[in-house]
Amino acid sequence: MPILALGVSHRLASVDLLERLAFADEDFAKAYRRAIDDDAIDEAVVLSTCNRVEIYGSVGTYHAGFLALKRLLCETRGIEPDELARPLYSHYEDGAAEHLFAVASGLDSMVLGEPQILSQVREAGRRALAEGAAGSTLTRLFDTAVRTGRKVRKETGVGAAPDAFVAEAAAAAERALGGLAGARTVVVGAGQMSALAVKHLRGRGVGPVRILNRSLERARTLAERSGAEPDRLERLPEALESADLVLSATGAAGVVIPLDVVRRAAIHRTRPLVIVDLAVPRDVDPAAAAVDGVHLVDLDRLKGALAARASETATEIERARQIVAEELRRFAVRRRSEHLAPLIRALGDRGDAAVRAELDRFRSELAGLDPEQRKAVEALARGIVAKLIHDPIVRLKELSTPGTEDAYAKMAAELFGIDPERV
Repeated sequence: MPILALGVSHRLASVDLLERLAFADEDFAKAYRRAIDDDAIDEAVVLSTCNRVEIYGSVGTYHAGFLALKRLLCETRGIEPDELARPLYSHYEDGAAEHLFAVASGLDSMVLGEPQILSQVREAGRRALAEGAAGSTLTRLFDTAVRTGRKVRKETGVGAAPDAFVAEAAAAAERALGGLAGARTVVVGAGQMSALAVKHLRGRGVGPVRILNRSLERARTLAERSGAEPDRLERLPEALESADLVLSATGAAGVVIPLDVVRRAAIHRTRPLVIVDLAVPRDVDPAAAAVDGVHLVDLDRLKGALAARASETATEIERARQIVAEELRRFAVRRRSEHLAPLIRALGDRGDAAVRAELDRFRSELAGLDPEQRKAVEALARGIVAKLIHDPIVRLKELSTPGTEDAYAKMAAELFGIDPERV
């Protein structure tokens, strides 16, 4: 069945819309149950990250599939369809595969080559498979996307700056504080982005670093690697009051740093409090930006700077896109080969039948051959037939485009006198 991708990303959507669309861990099972129950959707995978929310579906037709996936997105996230009128995009068949390969390679991220996206694509495919929503079509698609992403990172410089989010945010914080040397720093969260943040900020010479997390054990693990102080998230109000820089990057579904806590931390300060929010949904109440003495940096504010950074690596981007294009070509040929498999088997059977018929016709002439000589004649005959069939099969794979495979298969069947029911 055809592949259709439907989604919303940072390119046209606000952080507010993205955080309302974002799937928490407990949301996936319900969404996949709805997808499985929808007759218009054969398979489905939800990809929900900081930069995007996308649903990939194996569908019967484009129109019915588009309506079904859009309905799934709106109803599971409580979004009115009109809100998606501008930011919603779709990709079909080869276009859907090309888009996912680019996403997995970090080419479609706000931060070029961001490291998290590859593992997020891998996890999305595995989760859908575990929930019974992904079958062979989408599993193969996501496996190929992960392989493409790995290849881009290995062979190009696109992923050479995995901490670009943190680097740009740190630069903004440095401008606001007049320098980061000795800055008392609080990092909220203990995941991959927080680890990158601690490493980068340490390199810029910040002062003592305190890591707060709901799980104290995870905070300790990161703190031990980075020479920081671990603490529970409940100590947030106290930690903010003594901090110069706060960087938050949790996977929480709601606000982690509320407005009242920020207000209390801003009282009687002689130096700005810089808060960097790298989470989607947002960790920090956006109203904190209006508090005197507080400088809030979030993803919306970083978009322009990060886009400018991406333009500096045009050569590496082009190399990465060439890899994506080549992997897409291979993926498309494999899919068409699978679609044309019945015809290819029928052509092979037709060739075998022709060889047997000719060998029977010349049985008397071949009677004087010893077993080795007869094997050689049979191998020669089969080789000639195989070569004659090979080129038409290759051309069929190359000429067939999404939606035309059946027409080409039936035409070939007629030309070779094969029962159309076999293809």
